[in-house]
Amino acid sequence: MPMYQNDDVDPAVKTLEARQDEILRRLYELKAAVEGLTKTVTTPDADMDLSLSSLSSSPTTTTTAFRGMANLDSLLGKDLGSLRDIVINANPARPPLTLPVLHSLLCQRYQVLSTVHVHSSVSAVPPQLLSCLGPRHADSYTRQRFQLGLTLIWKDVPKLQMKFSVQNMCPIEGEANVARFLFRLLAPYPSDPATATLVDSWVDTAFFQLAEGGAKERAAVLRTLNGALGRHAWLAGDEPSLADLACYCCLLQACPAASAPANVQRWLKACDNLGLFGPVQPMLQ
Repeated sequence: MPMYQNDDVDPAVKTLEARQDEILRRLYELKAAVEGLTKTVTTPDADMDLSLSSLSSSPTTTTTAFRGMANLDSLLGKDLGSLRDIVINANPARPPLTLPVLHSLLCQRYQVLSTVHVHSSVSAVPPQLLSCLGPRHADSYTRQRFQLGLTLIWKDVPKLQMKFSVQNMCPIEGEANVARFLFRLLAPYPSDPATATLVDSWVDTAFFQLAEGGAKERAAVLRTLNGALGRHAWLAGDEPSLADLACYCCLLQACPAASAPANVQRWLKACDNLGLFGPVQPMLQ
């Protein structure tokens, strides 16, 4: 048997220590996953049969768009030391294009632990949808380091559903309403009632006429968009807002950008220059 002097350590011991560290790391990841699923299944209308390893994202370089201040305590209730969990059910046949954009913006403001699961009601999900919330976070097994948890479940649902970690909360349904909720975590709605009404009007127009309307409705919306963008650079003020985010995503989903009128084309390029909509393109494939 070889002898080791002074501070030398048997290589076999080092190997065992490395294996132990790896096992502990995996146990922490498993613990985090179980805690996340526990919070998921304690919400109303819980999903019991989830699968797929977690994915998460971390804060990235901030952007000057969508500026404002939001307080998680005032919006979601006082933090009692546990992670605030938001659970979203989405149908992969109709992926919500606003979600990865809003998720990216949330990651610029907060420490967000993001996970993606597949429900048993869905047979297959394209890889770009499984990775729509970004790469796995190195610290995903330590939930206490994060301020906000966002769990996306690809599931056979008629419309987008969102549940927050409050036992008696009814689900929020529809991408328009979910987008409004998430955007308020970034910045408050405009204080001017006329501007706030204008934002809401464009959001409804985007989801109910552009995304779900027929050819005539879409053509009418494009004419209205073209007129509005001929007068202003953005849809609801001097800076981009939820109105621009919603209309951009729904327009890409509804019709080819190349067929849009001149002012809309210019606005689409301005939106692209914001650097916020990169996550949208893979979801359109």
